[in-house]
Amino acid sequence: MKNYTLYHQNCFNWLKEQPKNSIEGVCTDPPFGIVEFLPHEIAKLRKGKGGVWRLPPTIGGSKRAPLPRFTTLNEKELRHVQTYFQELGAALFPVLTPGAHVFLAGTPMLQHLVQRGMADSGFEVRGSIMRLYRGFRGGDRPKLAEKEFPEVCVTPRGTYEPWMLFRKPIEERTVAMNLRKWGTGALRRVNTEQPLPDTIQSGKTPKIEENISSHPTLKPQQLLRILARSLLPTGEGKILDPFCGSGSTIAACSALKYESVGIELDDIYFSELEQNIGALSSLYPDYKGQSLSSISESEKTAVGKEKVAQIRLI
Repeated sequence: MKNYTLYHQNCFNWLKEQPKNSIEGVCTDPPFGIVEFLPHEIAKLRKGKGGVWRLPPTIGGSKRAPLPRFTTLNEKELRHVQTYFQELGAALFPVLTPGAHVFLAGTPMLQHLVQRGMADSGFEVRGSIMRLYRGFRGGDRPKLAEKEFPEVCVTPRGTYEPWMLFRKPIEERTVAMNLRKWGTGALRRVNTEQPLPDTIQSGKTPKIEENISSHPTLKPQQLLRILARSLLPTGEGKILDPFCGSGSTIAACSALKYESVGIELDDIYFSELEQNIGALSSLYPDYKGQSLSSISESEKTAVGKEKVAQIRLI
């Protein structure tokens, strides 16, 4: 039986229609540069022709996924990032229960603008969970002058991805009282003996998951199940992903038996959601985000290509 609901619409319009205090947590990978998921940029991405999306060269026979180039944003677009997240925070605020937490995936270059915008809408900035992994962001030599400056890199090579954490202020006098009334105000521990840390060794998204969805910003189930699990401290409530994309967050919630809501505007991405969620949530049936250990290679390969193909036919 499905424990999620999907909506094919603009998340701002959807949020306007929702009752107050009806969502207990948010986990999403938003269009934090704003421009990268505009229709004309998505069209360029699908054609494999530039725009804000950088198409990295093949390395060692391995084709690398497209990456958005936020260094191309001008001053007006950067100001819009902060305004956009102020508006998103304002739309989320009344719908969330007091003490509800929000995870927003980000990029170091734009993190300060996102945090300012969310803070201006009334949310508390609660730091970030750093996803540690070896990425391909940064580390490049000066363009068209690589041989001239062989010992120079324009920016550091990225080895982390911030998942910014926000909280709607609690309504009760103490966190304990807020937990009793609303079930929110704190985060669920990884397990009884281990609190949620602010760094998680994640690694890149496994190939078996990439074979299910070709979305350019697909996040690994290991990370998402840890984050989704933490959002409901008592194990009860509903999680929202207002920018559903590949459906990976909803899949993580489904694997945890959490109730969730996904919203996606893009026609093609929305059409693939049911299939992706079913396939991703079926992977690693014993892993519920109850440990920080990476999903072992044996678990990753336990559901092989044949199994994935069978899931996708359901």
